Amino acid sequence: MKKLRIVYMGTPDFAVPALKILVENNYDIAAVITAPDKPKGRGQKLSQSPVKEYAESAGLKIMQPTNLKDPDFQAELAALEANLQIVVAFRMLPEAVWSMPEIGTFNLHASLLPQYRGAAPIHWAVMNGETETGLTTFFLKHEIDTGSIILQEKESISPTDTTGEVYNRLMEKGAGLVLKTVKAIENESYELKPQDENQTLKHAPKLFKENTELKWTEPAEKLYNYVRGLNPFPTAWAIINDKKYKIHQSSIIDKDSKGEAGKLITDHKNYLHIQCNPGVLALEIIQPEGKKRMGIADFFRGNKL
Repeated sequence: MKKLRIVYMGTPDFAVPALKILVENNYDIAAVITAPDKPKGRGQKLSQSPVKEYAESAGLKIMQPTNLKDPDFQAELAALEANLQIVVAFRMLPEAVWSMPEIGTFNLHASLLPQYRGAAPIHWAVMNGETETGLTTFFLKHEIDTGSIILQEKESISPTDTTGEVYNRLMEKGAGLVLKTVKAIENESYELKPQDENQTLKHAPKLFKENTELKWTEPAEKLYNYVRGLNPFPTAWAIINDKKYKIHQSSIIDKDSKGEAGKLITDHKNYLHIQCNPGVLALEIIQPEGKKRMGIADFFRGNKL
């Protein structure tokens, strides 16, 4: 067995279960690297990352560099003499950092690589109506999300799943996969598998205002998938009667009917349907700009279209 000394890198809640399972299995965590504390809320009080909160509770050494290329940080990292680094939901690493350990640095990515390389793999899998996604552990190399695969696990996506629901399942399943990967490395019982580039690849770019808008000229089924794929964050949005609305929940009335894209079909009391191209989408929970989210019946009590 190879004796491991690990540096763990992560920031959001997604990265906590994997760190926790390593601690509970008595692995030597030399340090935890996470994002610097950030001002949050009205009072702009400094807020710790979920990973930092857990690391503090577990009595682990914490490092919060603002610049991963800083020679002082890299010298401190090298002095830890770790032989393995693990990255879960962190940021891009310079080569001097990811190539430092003897064994290397592996990443947990929330897709079945090479599909959905990029910053938002869970969102795009749901937004594209996939019925399956999963998790991959792989060793880092120069090109993002392209390194040799260590292990993978699949996860099904139901037609009603939101990104939030898939995220929570993958967060827990990811902890188990990280532990399996560490044990395989410890026992030197794994075979690296190059990513198969000979297929049509789907990507998972960052989400911006431009790629989260619902356009009524598109099929109702696609827009329905966008709504659940952007739930709970950052939330799909659309223009209705020249005003911007966030769309939190929707359903499909039909997939095939054709008509004037964007036409409102409503009784102005209990339902709000919109003609797409093709199909009709029912809006169920919406949020006018500057107001709270609300169901359609509540919306019509105080608003007119």
